[in-house]
Amino acid sequence: MISKQYLITGLIMGIIGIAMSLLFRLQLAWPGESFPIFEALLGKWAPDGVMDADIYLALVTIHGTIMVFFVLTAGLSGTFSNLLIPLQIGARDMASGFLNMVSYWLFFTSSVIMVISLFVEAGPAAAGWTIYPPLSALPMAQPGSGMGMTLWLVSMAIFIASSLLGSLNYIVTVINLRTKGMSMTRLPLTIWAFFVTAIIGVISFTVLLSAALLLIMDRSFGTSFFLSDIFIQGEVLHYQGGSPVLYEHLFWFLGHPEVYIVLLPALGITSEVMSTNARKPIFGYRAMVASILAIAFLSTIVWGHHMFISGMNPFLGSVFTFTTLLIAIPSAVKAFNYITTLWKGNLQMNPAMLFSIGLVSTFITGGLTGIILGDSTLDINVHDTYFVVAHFHLVMGISALYGLFAGVYHWFPKMFKRMMNKNLGYVHFWVTAVCAYGVFFPMHFVGMAGVPRRYYQNTAFPMFDELTDVNVLITVFALIAGAAQLVFLYNFIHSMFYGKPTVQNPWNSNTLEWTAPIEHFHGNWEGEIPHVHRWAYDYSKTLPNGEYVIKGQDFVPQDVPLHKDEEELHH
Repeated sequence: MISKQYLITGLIMGIIGIAMSLLFRLQLAWPGESFPIFEALLGKWAPDGVMDADIYLALVTIHGTIMVFFVLTAGLSGTFSNLLIPLQIGARDMASGFLNMVSYWLFFTSSVIMVISLFVEAGPAAAGWTIYPPLSALPMAQPGSGMGMTLWLVSMAIFIASSLLGSLNYIVTVINLRTKGMSMTRLPLTIWAFFVTAIIGVISFTVLLSAALLLIMDRSFGTSFFLSDIFIQGEVLHYQGGSPVLYEHLFWFLGHPEVYIVLLPALGITSEVMSTNARKPIFGYRAMVASILAIAFLSTIVWGHHMFISGMNPFLGSVFTFTTLLIAIPSAVKAFNYITTLWKGNLQMNPAMLFSIGLVSTFITGGLTGIILGDSTLDINVHDTYFVVAHFHLVMGISALYGLFAGVYHWFPKMFKRMMNKNLGYVHFWVTAVCAYGVFFPMHFVGMAGVPRRYYQNTAFPMFDELTDVNVLITVFALIAGAAQLVFLYNFIHSMFYGKPTVQNPWNSNTLEWTAPIEHFHGNWEGEIPHVHRWAYDYSKTLPNGEYVIKGQDFVPQDVPLHKDEEELHH
């Protein structure tokens, strides 16, 4: 139930976030043009249908906040951790059902506050999703620095509380509540991913909470943690001794682990979906676990690569460059292992599988530009241009979204007892995949030409005039991609009520959630909880005489005891 609540709340926030991006894409393609939809949706912020500069920045800010935190953190981790952790480890429930409920309602409250902030008189928060001071620390800096910014901070503080409660619950559940025989090395990779994600969340979200609280202090209680020597209209303010760079450190100490909080669950889902649909064991199980752990460790020592032009010591820059490039190693291990899992598999190309393969593609293409941005000397040229936007949207935005879609198509029958429509799923995948590259591939070139991010129009720079056509192309792709999500929404809502009723194990999968009955009831299994005798990836496994372990089926669920002639696999 709680995973459904997370999923549906996340999807609603996703609709708002995507709608915002389409609004500011229209502005970027046709700057200063009048659009009736602007006047309808933005009211006084779009007099005669022409978008105001202030609301442009606010839209970019709230779009980023919603997509990163509310959709890809809560929507992805919240949904699938709650659905899969108890079912895949063989537990009756989470360690604390109450904490679980509280964590969802805190998330819901913070979502409501974030949406309310859109309707404030002076406009929502407008300092970019990273809300750097002084724009965020001085209520008088600009219209979006007033009440909207305060609500943003309150919403995020509540969101962080929700995330921490959820994470602690996931960690305790995985450590304490595994069924008999479910050793850590027999856990499906999904559970490893959620487990490690929760650990990163506990370590890093606490730091963002401190940053948010200190900002609230600076704004409302006259402290100056992040403010110093500020002039407004020639008048000196009384703030002394603070440092905006301190805020950057606190923010990015969450901000970079956050990328992996978003990405690891998607990678875990991909491991499970790919192995199931390739009908062969995941390649390099232990290497996959090791790479998840390595990514988690490294993600906490690379935050400085977001700050190469903040005036940091060049030697420190070279240290952060080194640690950043190290992350390429476990990431590449995962990419190669996915490709090797597909190699010579009996591929079942259903929508979940397509989105998983799409994830590997965007993970690689987005990751390649990360090598440029992670290098302190190369980064200086493209810092804060559309090159950065293109990079992180591919590697964390689109990849994580594909993971979310793969998970929804794959576990929809477990959640709603019905199947989604496969053909609509194909339409959704192909249109989304083509348009996602159509949006973010040309954006790299816009960034290399030097176009800065977050500017509501570039008409003041004649050297960018020849790029207007590229911006139009990007916007057309974005609008088509937005329309493709309507296909998904229709499929999702329609299938919930009218989809084909599912069988107990629709994908012939090995993990424990498919041994539980289709009917939902408290405790997950009737009678005894199944015991585990093998790892989760015994697909197409044969005995020495060449026959399948179970006659006539190419998979062996985890609760089936070992055959007398069979040896256990530990890749």
